Amino acid sequence: MAVNSPLPIAAELKPVAGVEIGYAEAGIKKPNRKDVLVMKLAPTATVAGVFTLNRFCAAPVQIAKAHLAAAQTSGQPITALLVNTGNANAGTGELGLSLAHQTCAALAAQLGVAPTQILPFSTGVILEPLPAAKVIAGLPQAVAGLKADNWYHAAEAIMTTDTQPKAGSRSVTIGGHSVTMTGISKGAGMIKPNMATMLGYLAFDAAVAQPVLDELVKYAADRSFNCITIDGDTSTNDSFMLIATGAGTLKITSVDQPEYAQLRDAVTELSLFLAQAIVRDGEGATKFISIIVEQGANVEECRKIAYSIGHSPLVKTAFFASDPNLGRILAAIGYAGVDDLDVSKLNLYLDEVWVAKNGGRNPDYKEEDGQRVMQQAEITVRVKLARGAASATVYTCDLSHDYVSINADYRS
Repeated sequence: MAVNSPLPIAAELKPVAGVEIGYAEAGIKKPNRKDVLVMKLAPTATVAGVFTLNRFCAAPVQIAKAHLAAAQTSGQPITALLVNTGNANAGTGELGLSLAHQTCAALAAQLGVAPTQILPFSTGVILEPLPAAKVIAGLPQAVAGLKADNWYHAAEAIMTTDTQPKAGSRSVTIGGHSVTMTGISKGAGMIKPNMATMLGYLAFDAAVAQPVLDELVKYAADRSFNCITIDGDTSTNDSFMLIATGAGTLKITSVDQPEYAQLRDAVTELSLFLAQAIVRDGEGATKFISIIVEQGANVEECRKIAYSIGHSPLVKTAFFASDPNLGRILAAIGYAGVDDLDVSKLNLYLDEVWVAKNGGRNPDYKEEDGQRVMQQAEITVRVKLARGAASATVYTCDLSHDYVSINADYRS
């Protein structure tokens, strides 16, 4: 079960004007499960995304990036997003590209638009050909079922090893305009920044100019989906998409508008909620851990240290065992790659417990205090570098026996 992450309630997921959602059970990997998702967008919508930096990026990622670029030059808006689970269509070469193009063409025909107006996404097993015929066969069911209040089903339709759907909604007032936003995400393993093994889709009903939305998606991702790690593996399919449907009354054409900052902060807050939901549902996770590195010379070195702690199997297994073997954290800080780090000034805390003082064990630290914190379901690791004013936060989880079992059996 996910760590302190209750199931979303379908009735509380707000429809977003300008988005219709349909799904199908196509039997891509297993029968009787939702595995094809269609999100149909209003003609007024603008779409922006960020994608994995894995050099083996999947065929749908390559096509989605190309179609986004084409939309910005052709004037033909993105009409729909097509997502399948059960197969990643990654490591599949020219065949994979051809199969993904076939699914785009099939949905485009259903909707009466050009194939370049479809963005494809896939998640699941790598190095296996996409069963495009199954995806295509499921499209009539998905299109026939298009409606605005299908967000909960959408969250279910993109799951792989997730134990629960991940979704959230917000209503905010910006400059006197009401804005509704709803988002979903998926991911539980192969989670690492740039990006995680994750898919994320967040829609809101404001009208946002394309250059502004391009800026917004990067800002939000850098403070949410690019701040999580489960096992240090970067996937081939990661994508985070922002959709501004233009169906509401708020219109933003410049990042200099005061309304932009308010919208940016609201989108980032929901993005962080969806990103943290992925970590809370990490494969086999029993603990949710925030790693805050402060007083750095720059953000880059703070992130290096935070990720070094968050990726360490020794640190993560200690958290699973509730064992305050906290020298492992110091070791991870030491090999993070900050070569001029003066460890004699470093201080380490577990929640409010001061563990290491000026680079050594705090004389007042008691083992039982560390163990008390380690037994909690949520833990904050705080590192103070005494080098400057920069900071960074990374979210991770522990590493349990179940993580090995889940990944050993993944293709079964």
